[in-house]
This record gives sequence, structure tokens and C-alpha cells, in this order.
Amino acid sequence: MAVITAGLVKELRERTGAGMMDCKKALTEMDGDIEKAIDYLREKGIAKAAKKSGRTAAEGLIFDGVSADHKTAVVLEFNSETDFVAKNEEFKALGHKLVEVALQSSVNTLEELKAYVLENGKTVETVVTDLIAKIGENMSVRRFEKVTAEEGFVTTYNHLGGKLGVIVAMTGEATEANVVKAKDIAMHVAAMDPKYLDRSVVTTDDLDREREIARHQLEQEGKPAQIIEKILVGKMNKFYEENCLVDQIFVKAENKETVAQYAGDMKVVSFARYKVGEGIEKAAVDFAAEVAAQING
Repeated sequence: MAVITAGLVKELRERTGAGMMDCKKALTEMDGDIEKAIDYLREKGIAKAAKKSGRTAAEGLIFDGVSADHKTAVVLEFNSETDFVAKNEEFKALGHKLVEVALQSSVNTLEELKAYVLENGKTVETVVTDLIAKIGENMSVRRFEKVTAEEGFVTTYNHLGGKLGVIVAMTGEATEANVVKAKDIAMHVAAMDPKYLDRSVVTTDDLDREREIARHQLEQEGKPAQIIEKILVGKMNKFYEENCLVDQIFVKAENKETVAQYAGDMKVVSFARYKVGEGIEKAAVDFAAEVAAQING
């Protein structure tokens, strides 16, 4: 039995783009023969999938789930290259499965989720790779967040058929009425995209930047210096009202009540908002040129 060194695994990874564990397994199966290991990876579709891994996957869906006791919630972004694949039933089934895994296991990080072994003996990362090879398009479990409430409860909201997902953690009991309120607040987060939970988490740098922007605007308007300082106080309060979740006017309110006022006896402890593809730079694609390139081999 050949010794599978780290250098050999590294070389196979560089030549095929396959994952470290897949490379190690291939070398073990092929008794250290790197050429046979390459063929093994190709036969399994892993090398084919690895070639697609460099392509931008900025479409996809946000999946979410909540435990029956409302103590744990998960929101997860599963990306694909095209919206067409995001509608594929196998793609959606895997996304829901990943949420189930995260809720029912001790998994807490993205790395732990990818390394989790499913019932078929394959890791999540390998299952995603297999689906890439089968469908022919790059996919990526980009990020996920798991929130567990030691006290209080959590809930989620999913918007636009999976294009945006939110988790909120609240104080209080998970009564039916409270869960409805919490879900309404999560919907508000989806709609209004607050930057902060409350004033206490606004950084000094962010506040200073906003203050200077407002100051320059007022100076350009010709306002006297002594008046500017008074106006800035009001503008900073407006900044909090527009950007802090609990200070925002609740999106469904008819009487201008804030989110904090709508929550009543409860308080919002935290929130997370995931939008598909946010922060991913999408390459401009010339569809005609891409088709021509494929036809020309």
C-alpha cells in the first residue's frame, strides 16, 4: 500500500481542482497512482465539477427553518449560476435538507456544515459536488447562520420565493401572538433593510462619517456655523430613525409607531438578513459569444 503524502494530495488537487478529501480518497483507491487517481475523479464527475467551481454562482435561493420549540433557527444561502437551476427540484431539495441538518445537529459554522456526513456516507460538500457534476453548473453553499435562544425565542421570514430571508431573536415566550409579531418584525427587516439593531451598536466611525456628510451639505447650502450644530442634532436623530431597527417606523403601522413600540413587552435581541447574491460581483455575459464558444469547442 503506497503512502499518500500531503504533497501528492496537493499535486492532485492542483491538477484537478477537486477537494482535498476527494483527492486523498482517489489516491488511496488507486494506491498512490496520480494518473489513475485523475481518471477516478473524472469517472466520478468530481474533476468535471471542479472545473466549474471557478464560475460565478450569484443566483440561487435563501432557505430557512425553525425548530418546533422556536429555540433554534437557521437561514442559509445556496447559490447557483442561473435562476433556472435554482428552480430545479434537486437543488431545492438539497437546500431544505441542509437546513434540516443544521437544525437537528450540533453544526454551527459553514465549515462544519460542509463537512457533515449525510446518511449516504458522503459529506455535504461531496453531495454538492455530485450535483454540480450532474446538472453541469457551479453551486455553492455560501453562508449560513444559526441562532439559538437560551431565553426568549427565534423565528424566520422568507420573501420573494426564497430571494431574501431573515432571522429575528426576541425576548418573551413563543406564544402564537408573539410569534406572529416576531414574524411581522422579520418581514419589516426584509422590507426596510436596517443597518443596526439599535443606537448602542452604531460605531463612532459610522456616526462621524454621517455627521461630516451632513455638515458639508449644510455648509454648501450656506447655513451659518452656529445654526449647523443645532441642525446636526436633528439630522443624527433622523439617521438613527432611518437605520436602527428598533427606531424605524414599523412598516405595517398606521399610527407611526416604531418597531420597538410594536414589539410591546418583547424586545428584539438580534436579527440577520440574507439576500441572494449580495456582495457577489456578477460578470457581464455575452450570451451569443458564450454559445458560439461552446459550438466551436
